[in-house]
Amino acid sequence: MNDLAPLVLDAQADFARATTPAELEDAKARYLGKSGRVTEQLKSLAVLPADDKKPRGALINAAKQQIEFALNARRAALAEAELQRQLMAGSLDVGLPGRRRGTGGLHPVSLTIERIEAIFGSMGFDVAEGPEIENDWHSFTALNNPENHPARSMQDTFYVDVKDAAGRWLNLRPHTSPMQVRYARAHAAKHADAIAQSLPMPEIRVIAPGRTYRVDSDATHSPMFHQCEGLWIGESVSFKDLKVVFSDFCRKFFETDELTLRFRPSFFPFTEPSAEVDIAFAHGPLQGRWLEVAGAGQVHPNVVRNYGLDPERHIGFAFGMGPDRLAMLRYGVSDLRLFFDGDLRFLRQFD
Repeated sequence: MNDLAPLVLDAQADFARATTPAELEDAKARYLGKSGRVTEQLKSLAVLPADDKKPRGALINAAKQQIEFALNARRAALAEAELQRQLMAGSLDVGLPGRRRGTGGLHPVSLTIERIEAIFGSMGFDVAEGPEIENDWHSFTALNNPENHPARSMQDTFYVDVKDAAGRWLNLRPHTSPMQVRYARAHAAKHADAIAQSLPMPEIRVIAPGRTYRVDSDATHSPMFHQCEGLWIGESVSFKDLKVVFSDFCRKFFETDELTLRFRPSFFPFTEPSAEVDIAFAHGPLQGRWLEVAGAGQVHPNVVRNYGLDPERHIGFAFGMGPDRLAMLRYGVSDLRLFFDGDLRFLRQFD
């Protein structure tokens, strides 16, 4: 008869009586610990004759395996019981559907820029992109805005710690007008042979939307904002074309023919004559109020020369508008800062 059978039965009974993991570990120590009963049996092999060690060791190992099996079974049973206890005590409803990853949407300003691009694209305008870190010449001088000109006071603001080849600090662009210059000069270079021979050059029609930077912050202004410049240069492009194009754009953008445009005389260094563009809605909460939406005018001859073109032959108009302000008007938002606070409760309204 195997004299180790009672040892196995005692261990199984002790494990069964354990009601917590701590009690089970105490019971384990009594059998499998350094001074446990199974360990003592293994130590007793040292005093047995060599011929008896192998069969006796096999019996002890078999008993040890049965004890370990009973230990692991009890551990699993206690873990399952604890899980059931937690499920019963908690508020988890395993029948609830899983949590889904939410779907995002475009920012309202991005939606507005896409709308602007689509409308002007239907009129044959290209979309140009350019660097947000610019040099002084493209930002100011090429636009008939020389150094120390008073018109720079609200724009000549943000600079980076890098200089251009002329030793001037680079700046964060205050408007997207530099892209007009870059695009027009590239266009003129592409058609240089036609220009040299006084042949007709394909017209320049381009808009340049993007981020711009100025020191300004209130309910309707932000240090970082968006702007969209437009340019149309040809041999017979007039202020009349500006009025037609921009009027058509506003009616398509706001999806109504019942609005009035007003071109109010103004001053910009890069256009002459210049005008502020105001609109007034015939209906709605803004009815009867004149709202400024853009600045525009005929491109100044000095700027046309900086495009690499002859102002005696090439003439046209430019305009600049703020997609942020257009988004405020379209969606009825009263504070520009809401667009950039990152509040998902606000932004989800536009999904």
